[in-house]
Amino acid sequence: MLNAEDRLFAVKYAPRLFFDLNEPFFPVRFGITVLREDGGSPSFRRRLSVNRPDVEAVVEYAIYYDYDIQHLYDLEHVWVYIGRNGEVADAEASFHGKYLKSLLHGSANLEGTRVSLYVQPGKHALSPLAEVFELLPGFASCTEEGAGADGLIYGDFLRGILTTDEDTDRRVRSYLQTCRFTPSLSYTLWEYGDREELFVSWEELLAEIPGRIRRELARL
Repeated sequence: MLNAEDRLFAVKYAPRLFFDLNEPFFPVRFGITVLREDGGSPSFRRRLSVNRPDVEAVVEYAIYYDYDIQHLYDLEHVWVYIGRNGEVADAEASFHGKYLKSLLHGSANLEGTRVSLYVQPGKHALSPLAEVFELLPGFASCTEEGAGADGLIYGDFLRGILTTDEDTDRRVRSYLQTCRFTPSLSYTLWEYGDREELFVSWEELLAEIPGRIRRELARL
């Protein structure tokens, strides 16, 4: 479980997320890891550098959604670098298997200790600039005719725990076709700051994910 100090960090530095007005899916958990030494991310293929003169710790937010518009299971990430005086020294966020620098020049997208990020409609990649999403091939089609195209996917750490097959993928695809939408290109802040049940340790979230997926498959 999250200790008291890590929970305070998680809440204080939680990103401000802006979603498209037509977005059908929102986060169900934030899996938190606070790193105070250099080391690998527990949930993303990268190494985090903490031992820097301007950094005290890095808060990793592994943001879990039950659905991306194209598949069941979706895990996104935000990393907030906390400075020696408690300020936000840097931020990064996941973007289709890679990550973007996420603190704009002059910290223009920083509201106190919370970085503001836009969430790609349906797909949930993160960027400090919403215009980036519209440059992606398939930006609109993936939320419409492409809905459900990938069926059930899951991270490497769940291999051997979860499996999929044609029937599973077909059921997921059929459901997500009922959720298809056209992005409005207008974004609004998702208010979640007082929902502390969203914040759990990464270990707790990892243990919860297989059960969530099985319940969704039973529902479908």
